[in-house]
Amino acid sequence: MDKVVRLASEKGVVLFSKSSCCLCYAVKILFQELGVNPAVHELDQDPEGREMEKALMRMGCNAPVPAVFIGGKLVGSTNEVMSLHLGGGLLPMLKPYQTLC
Repeated sequence: MDKVVRLASEKGVVLFSKSSCCLCYAVKILFQELGVNPAVHELDQDPEGREMEKALMRMGCNAPVPAVFIGGKLVGSTNEVMSLHLGGGLLPMLKPYQTLC
């Protein structure tokens, strides 16, 4: 769990993903369209990926990927991110990390 916490706080927006996950891809595209370049950690390409998945579940993720952290805090998975976006709450959270105007 220490590695997940460390990685989650190294950059403003962090996404734990799997390269073959379509929901992860959707979240990546959403961030791209919103002008945010998150740090992406592909768990299926990391030797410690399985342990990180378990740590994410213990931290409260309903599904281990995608797991989104903003400002070092767990936002959640696709449902939470999309709900925030549709409700207007995601953009204010991402504002400090946007690279586009």
